[in-house]
Amino acid sequence: MASKILVVDDDTEIRKVTGIYLENEGYEVIKAENGEQALSIIAETQIDLVLLDIMMPGMDGIETCMKIREDNIMPIIFLSAKSEDLDKIQGLASGADDYITKPFNAMELMARVKSQLRRYTKYSPVQSIDKNIIEIGNLTINTDTRQVFVGDKEVRLTPKEFDILELLARNKGIVFSIEKIYIRVWGEEFYKSDNTVMVHITKIREKIEEEPRKPIYIKTVWGVGYKI
Repeated sequence: MASKILVVDDDTEIRKVTGIYLENEGYEVIKAENGEQALSIIAETQIDLVLLDIMMPGMDGIETCMKIREDNIMPIIFLSAKSEDLDKIQGLASGADDYITKPFNAMELMARVKSQLRRYTKYSPVQSIDKNIIEIGNLTINTDTRQVFVGDKEVRLTPKEFDILELLARNKGIVFSIEKIYIRVWGEEFYKSDNTVMVHITKIREKIEEEPRKPIYIKTVWGVGYKI
């Protein structure tokens, strides 16, 4: 399956030319003309790498990158006309993995893209040939059939329990606050007095953990939230 690359740039010509380079290498290209559009696409589509312009009207590339990094771990490469070292440092500090100065050479761009995708595939905490199968240690999650297995034993989760587990598993290593989990899974406004998420996490642990009080999958980050 071809890797999906999101090209985010307010310049129509840059989007077009970059898209041609990538498609000629066999990648599937999705385009966005601003940060808000990019975030909307990422929320609904599994993106493997983002090429992101820094200087865009409205939400610039730095802010967009930081927003992406709140929930996602795919590689981000900045494309920018700014070539000063301070600009590169700021870009990388915001969460980007690489920085290419415009105008760029097509061969250099492809080399950077391939390098980041190789690194992501090799070191990504969720390793699977099939993106519908998430394997973490002895835990297997099939997002197509919505089945969960611990070893060879199937574990029955409620729909909301499954949604929480999938959210955390797809973003291994990222800490989600109780509020963020509730909004993402229930799609409703969160109230601080609501302990619904905590109750569901407890039930998930009872089903997938050998010792629920000493979890190896869903970890509590005290004062922040939960992560896998």
